[in-house]
Amino acid sequence: MHWLEATPDEIAAFMRDAGQPAFRAKQALGWLHGKRVARFDDMVNLPAALRSAMASVGRLRALHELERRDADDGLTAKWLFRGDAEEDLVESVLIVEKRRTRRTVCVSCMIGCPLACAFCATGQGGFGRNLAAGEIIEQAYAADAQARAQGDGGLTHVVFMGMGEPLLTLDAVLRAADTFADPTGLGLSGRHITISTAGVPDGIRRLAESGRTYRLALSLHAADQRVREKIMPIAKRHPLPEVITALEKFAETASRDITFEYCLMKGVNDSLDDARRVAALTKPFGGRVNLIPMNGVAGAAYTPPSPSAIRRFQEELEQAGLSAPVRMEKGADIGAACGQLRAERRGR
Repeated sequence: MHWLEATPDEIAAFMRDAGQPAFRAKQALGWLHGKRVARFDDMVNLPAALRSAMASVGRLRALHELERRDADDGLTAKWLFRGDAEEDLVESVLIVEKRRTRRTVCVSCMIGCPLACAFCATGQGGFGRNLAAGEIIEQAYAADAQARAQGDGGLTHVVFMGMGEPLLTLDAVLRAADTFADPTGLGLSGRHITISTAGVPDGIRRLAESGRTYRLALSLHAADQRVREKIMPIAKRHPLPEVITALEKFAETASRDITFEYCLMKGVNDSLDDARRVAALTKPFGGRVNLIPMNGVAGAAYTPPSPSAIRRFQEELEQAGLSAPVRMEKGADIGAACGQLRAERRGR
C-alpha cells in the first residue's frame, strides 16, 4: 500500500490493530500530509517498532523526480517522474497565474493513455498502467511544495487533466481528490478540484452519484459526431448523444455547471459553423467553453488555427452568450503540454 492514500479511518484502524493509543493516528497524519516526510525514520515521535510496522506494510514514495523544468519566469513548472519501472514515466504541471493568486497543478492519473486521441502527445505514446491514488497525491504535493518555496502560498486548484482518462480509474482519482479536499491534505474546496473526461458515460454517472462536489470538465473538441470520431476514437464507443445524456444527469444530480474544453485545430473544428454547434450544445450546461489552441506536437496531423481564426471562433461563442476564454500557451519551451516530456524521454 501507499501510505499517502490511506484514509484517516484506515490509519486509525492500523494503530488500533497495532495496539497503539488513538493519538498515534493524528501524529502519523501529521508526518504523512503535514511534514510529508519521505522516510519513516523521520517520524521521530513515533516508536521505532511502530515505524518498522508501518514500513512493513506500505511505502511513503513511489515516484522519483527525473526532471523539472521551469518557464514563464517561474510561473510554470513541469515535472517528469519515474515509477519503479524504467518505462513508468509520469508528468505533472504547476501553473501560477501572473497575479499569483491562483496556483493550479495538473496531475496525471495514468502512465500514457488508452484513448489515443489523434491530437494528443500522450495518446500517441500508448498506455502503460493506471496510477495509484498515492502516486497522484505525490504529484500534487511536489507542486504544492514548489509553490510555497516561491513564496506564493500553497495550491489553490487541482485539475485531473494530465495523462490518462480519469473516469476510467475513478476509484483512485476520487481517493486522491478526497485527500486534496481533506483539511489534513490540501484543504481545498470541492469547487477547486476539477475532474476531466473525454466522455465516459458510466464514469460521469458514478461521479454524479458519489455525492462529491468536484467539478466536471468534458473534453469536447468537436460538437459534430463525425468529426469527434475522427479525432477521438472513444466517440465511436460512446457517441455524443450518449455523453450528453450522462452530462444532463450529472447537472441535475450534482446541481453544478459543466466546463467544456475545446482544442482548436486548423481546418478540423475551427469554423464558424463549428462554433455555432458548440454554442447550441453547451449553453444548457452553463455555457463555459475553454478554448485551447492546439500545441505543436511533433508527429501530429493537426496544427493550431491562426490568431484571427481563434478570435472569430471566440467572438461567435461570446455573441451566443457563452463564456469562452482562450487559454494562452504556457511552458512551450519546456514541453509543458500533456505527454511531451514523456515522449521526449522515450525518444519519440
